[in-house]
Amino acid sequence: MIGTWLRVALVVVGSVLASVAVHAETVVLRGGSVYASPDVAALPDAVVVTTDGVISAVGKSGDVQVPADARVIDCSGKTIVAGFWNSHVHFTQNSWRNAGAAPAAALTQHMQEMLTRWGFTTVWDLGSDPGNTLSLRRRIAAGEVAGPNILLAGNVFPKGGHPVYLPPELQLPEAATPEEAAKWARDWLAMGEDGIKLFTGAFMGDKPVVNMDPAIAKAAVDAAHAQGRRVFAHPQNKIGVETVIVADVDVLAHTTPGERAYSEDQLARFKAQGTALIPTLALFTTVVLDPNVTNRMVAATVNQLKQFSENGGTVLFGTDVGFTTQYDTTQEYELMHRALSERQVLASLTTNPATFFKAAKKGRVEQGFDADLVVLDGDPLSDVGNLAKVSTTIRAGHVIYRKP
Repeated sequence: MIGTWLRVALVVVGSVLASVAVHAETVVLRGGSVYASPDVAALPDAVVVTTDGVISAVGKSGDVQVPADARVIDCSGKTIVAGFWNSHVHFTQNSWRNAGAAPAAALTQHMQEMLTRWGFTTVWDLGSDPGNTLSLRRRIAAGEVAGPNILLAGNVFPKGGHPVYLPPELQLPEAATPEEAAKWARDWLAMGEDGIKLFTGAFMGDKPVVNMDPAIAKAAVDAAHAQGRRVFAHPQNKIGVETVIVADVDVLAHTTPGERAYSEDQLARFKAQGTALIPTLALFTTVVLDPNVTNRMVAATVNQLKQFSENGGTVLFGTDVGFTTQYDTTQEYELMHRALSERQVLASLTTNPATFFKAAKKGRVEQGFDADLVVLDGDPLSDVGNLAKVSTTIRAGHVIYRKP
């Protein structure tokens, strides 16, 4: 399976890199309140003008000239913020199979159900068939499919670490030595992937967790960092978290529900190394049937998020959607709000990922920034649940979702 992915992806990557976004229309958002970033006051009764995929003007109504040929969207009573990032998704569902040739309308419809109706304009795919996902990215860039900007991370598993929740017939990229891990990382990046994800711990059901040797993880990290690429990790237990630290992994792709808290030493090393965290709190409400166990898992992961944030760590929003079918983001926001303020939750969607992933023109509603925007039905700083009440999603100046 992996060999097939490599061959297919290498064919399509050239066209992905060569593709350019189709010409964007001029769109004007008029009458809404604008949060230029999570840490500033709202600008009421504002106008946002986007031209050729870039925000060309932001200001009070009456102070900004509206181009005669613009598509004007009335945002009265609504709130405008920067486009959202979901830093943990998967394009692994049957809907994405044969993405290079599947009907565009069907792909757009499922993209809407899963991502764009929730405001996502940039996503990190942390594991899928690149033959499908690279083709999907190409079709989005060409304007055939309405969807977000997709960044991809190629996976590396420990030897013998085939998680029980993945089909047993699926051939996984396992690494038994540092050399194999480094080669996998280089191969993934060569085909057009944007980062690497390591399973520093693989869940084996009623058998012990298979953890990745730190030296193997470090070899993959070094190969990715040599090309300026980020590395994510799936830690299943305390040993997996320690490997993240020792190997200098950039992003914890989950909190760890089996552990009550991070240690003071772990927090200090996270901060020193600039490690980021994707909590995926709502995920842990779906994995067991016993509500008492679920409550303990959620309490532990919320506590880890609180510790991490109060320690000054960068928090990134992510849901593991695609692996889960819980598309509605409301619960994730509500759980995050147990540990974070409304402004901090909004930052995890906008300014935090833009800064962490060095996307200098994303994450803010300011002149000269990419025209990635979300129109919300309510103010997210008065009620964090309003982050899930999306009226319009715009990516690169294109309306990719509009509530009926």
